[in-house]
Amino acid sequence: MSATTSPSGNSSGRASVPGPGRPDRDWSPRGGDDAQASGPRGPRPPGGTGRAYNGKRGPRPRWGRIAIVAGAVVLVIALVLGVVAWGYFSGLDDNLKRTNAFTGITADRPAKPVEGAFNILLIGTDSRDPDAVQDKAGKWRADTLILMHVPADHQSAQLISIPRDLWVSIPTEDNAPCSSSSRAKINAAFAFGGIPRAIRTVECLTDVRVDHVMTIDFGGFKEVTDALGGVDLKVEQDAKSIHKPFRQFKKGTMHMDGATALDWIRQRYQFPRGDFARMQHQQDFLKALMNKASSSGTLTNPVKLNNFLNAVTEAVTVDETFSMKDMALQFRNLRGENLTFITSPNKGSETINGQSVVVSDREKAIALYEAVAADKMDEWLKANPSKK
Repeated sequence: MSATTSPSGNSSGRASVPGPGRPDRDWSPRGGDDAQASGPRGPRPPGGTGRAYNGKRGPRPRWGRIAIVAGAVVLVIALVLGVVAWGYFSGLDDNLKRTNAFTGITADRPAKPVEGAFNILLIGTDSRDPDAVQDKAGKWRADTLILMHVPADHQSAQLISIPRDLWVSIPTEDNAPCSSSSRAKINAAFAFGGIPRAIRTVECLTDVRVDHVMTIDFGGFKEVTDALGGVDLKVEQDAKSIHKPFRQFKKGTMHMDGATALDWIRQRYQFPRGDFARMQHQQDFLKALMNKASSSGTLTNPVKLNNFLNAVTEAVTVDETFSMKDMALQFRNLRGENLTFITSPNKGSETINGQSVVVSDREKAIALYEAVAADKMDEWLKANPSKK
């Protein structure tokens, strides 16, 4: 809702990480300084402390020296593996599709008051083409907008879903003041001005600085899910898909491959909560992906891990300074249980100018986004334990 966070590798760019070797047999030290001593040695007396007997056994090994050598070998292996891993993530960084997301946004941006904390805007587009160029205006709307806040300690993350129909002010230009705007649903910002306009709109709405951006289309969701072997998702009611091949979703926990999960998180008309149910399904899906990606079966299997990371790189477009190496380091302790999903505070749906829109709860939204900007989400969560 990435992540993590890095992503588009091809078969020629994949790196394999060597594992430690295994000795063929036990190693027994031989010789030593005392082995050169002259004269035969007699049998070791019972309970004695002699080093050898019958002149055929060498001295005991010098364990201090062996420990130093073994430690040096371990250090060398660790350094080699580190260099290999660093090169591997560098290759992933090189393969990422990038977009010039921030260059045109220079005026009146929110401050960055807390060093170490950062925010990533995740944009899911409603393109069906995994290879589509996503930074061009006018072709698609943003189907999903999530502001991901990572605190300075990098031990958790809060993902705030912004309803696609939220009624907001959209700046007339990428670098226009927030006051120079027109009102529309927030998902139109992407259509009006691509990724830069979406960033500018979110910053005007939240007064939170966006440090990185990542877009992923629905075709990408499918590929990433399949690379992990599918995910288990909770289905709260029986439902039939409105899209071909009209899959049947049965109440309970379902194991879903990429195509099925993609279909599920696009459904909304069958549920009383409409788009809010769809956002909940997206949140459940992202958490399931994080749990599956961070499971030991993925992390310890080089083939699975490589397939997953390459699927991610193929599926996403990121800003020019986004680094998979940095994200891998910063997110190394993140698991599904460390993620908190929140929906931007709102008063539900209303009709404005003949459109059904979602109206922001301004007072509650200000409190939430002030906590994000100040990196005080722990305090906000304690005061709002039931918020999602």
